[in-house]
Amino acid sequence: MIKIEIPTPDISITQREQVRTENEPEIKAIYGFIDFHKIPRDKGGIFLFFNMHDELLFVGKARKLRQRIKKHFEDNVSPMKKYRDEVYRIDICLVEDPTDRDIYETFIINNLHSKYNIDKVFYK
Repeated sequence: MIKIEIPTPDISITQREQVRTENEPEIKAIYGFIDFHKIPRDKGGIFLFFNMHDELLFVGKARKLRQRIKKHFEDNVSPMKKYRDEVYRIDICLVEDPTDRDIYETFIINNLHSKYNIDKVFYK
C-alpha cells in the first residue's frame, strides 16, 4: 500500500489590505489579495483555495505557480470564475516533479473533498 501525506504549505497568503508607508507604492488588489509577489514565478507545485471558514474550495497544480494562480482570478474560463469572491486564503506547496503534482492534486481533491473540483473526483 502506498502512503501519501499531504505536504505542508510552503507559502500561505490571505486577503488583506495594504498598510502603506511613505514611499511605498500602492499595490493593486486582485480579489483582496496583494501578496502574489510571495509566490515564486518559476516554481511548480500545487495550490489550495480556502474560504473564510477553512473549507477547501479548489485544488490545482501548475508548472509556474504565480502565473496559474493569478489566471484563476483574471480569466473567464477558470472553473473558479463564479466563486472567486469566496476565496480567502491560498496555500501553496512547492512540488517540482510533475508526477508528484498530479498525485498530490488527485489525493487532496478526494480526501479533503474539494468543493469546486469536478475533474479527478472519485468520491461521488
